Amino acid sequence: MEKKSYTFEEIKQKLVNYCVYQDRCHAEVEQKMREFLLIDEAKEEIILFLLKENYLNEERFTRSYIRGKFYIKHWGKNKIKMNLKQKQISERLITSCFDEIDDSDYEKTIRKIFEGYYSKQSGLKEYQKKTKTIKYLMSKGFEYEKIIDIFE
Repeated sequence: MEKKSYTFEEIKQKLVNYCVYQDRCHAEVEQKMREFLLIDEAKEEIILFLLKENYLNEERFTRSYIRGKFYIKHWGKNKIKMNLKQKQISERLITSCFDEIDDSDYEKTIRKIFEGYYSKQSGLKEYQKKTKTIKYLMSKGFEYEKIIDIFE
């Protein structure tokens, strides 16, 4: 199948739509641009346009990503951070955006997931249930120290 060719303006509009649909990071936009045969100068021009017009905003992306992954998917900070790093978001930006998660919400979420998962473990000794639940919470990206705080 032959690739449809687009004008520079059409490609630019497609990328605007891509960013408007949901917040994107640079890496996602650059990945999307690979679908089109663009010279480096054209790619650069589009990125600059998206930044200037605020279609592409790394901080806004990071903040909405953090909110979504925590409040909707119930991921912990470790998992969120790891996934943002894969999207080439800087550690500094990630850390500064973690204020999107309210500390008491974070603790409540850990507690709620803990209680829900723990109560489903049957036929196990107390310590096994506890160990299994801690492992589960860690796999969701919650920090060991924060999980342990629940028992204190």
